[in-house]
Amino acid sequence: MDKGITALCGECGGHILLSSDEKKRGLNLLAVRRTVDDMETRREFIELAIRSLAGLSLLVSLSFSGVRRVWAKTKKVILPRGTKRESLVNKNPADLDASNLEVTPLKDFGTMGLTDHEVNLDTWRLEVTGHLKKPLRMGYSEITGLPSIERTVLLICPGFFANHGTWKGISIKELLQRAETKVGVTHVTIRGPKGPYEKVMRYPIKDVLSDKVFLAYRVNGEDLPRKHGFPLRAVAEDYYGHDWVKFVYEVRAEKIERGTKTNKKQHNIRVGPTALS
Repeated sequence: MDKGITALCGECGGHILLSSDEKKRGLNLLAVRRTVDDMETRREFIELAIRSLAGLSLLVSLSFSGVRRVWAKTKKVILPRGTKRESLVNKNPADLDASNLEVTPLKDFGTMGLTDHEVNLDTWRLEVTGHLKKPLRMGYSEITGLPSIERTVLLICPGFFANHGTWKGISIKELLQRAETKVGVTHVTIRGPKGPYEKVMRYPIKDVLSDKVFLAYRVNGEDLPRKHGFPLRAVAEDYYGHDWVKFVYEVRAEKIERGTKTNKKQHNIRVGPTALS
């Protein structure tokens, strides 16, 4: 005989008699309900955990981003306004933030190396050569007609002088775009002047594309004086003065495989401090 069980009616609050089958169905429904409730609880827990992890991840990301920004700002020594240029002659320009320094009057600029090289603008041309599809030869008026850039850069000739000048000229990146560089350019080599006093300097492409290295034809609002490299000189931010090239006549795009050895003495090439990094 099916004795059944009594249960509380959800509608009226009275007791009702349930058969054994109804009892089983009721227990099954209860089990299902508990399972669903458990699943919902677990789902809510998982969603909460995911949101928490996402928030933690964002917080960590922002923290590291902040650390990187702080590090970028603090890895250079910020020079206060009024710093004497004489105190900088034995410093590495790559370690200094000179944004607060006054611009050095052009008449007070120091200079080293060749100062009396004369260029005939009627025949002088800037040659853009190397790993390119369309090499260029450009006259002075063509160069000064290109979009210009202007940057105030600290030049230090170690042991002798420091100049803080505002240089105006052209981005080498602009020249490379016009010449349509081939894939894989790693360095840019700059030469000047033609003749026995030629200097050759090689820079990593990253410094060229960021305009840390560019070509100037004016300084402090004046045409580049001859002793400072007229008609064109390389300005190289964070490099010592002996790594700046005066009287530039050639810019060469190069693809240099890592580990390639170059005979610096034979080719008279001076490699910048970060050129092979």
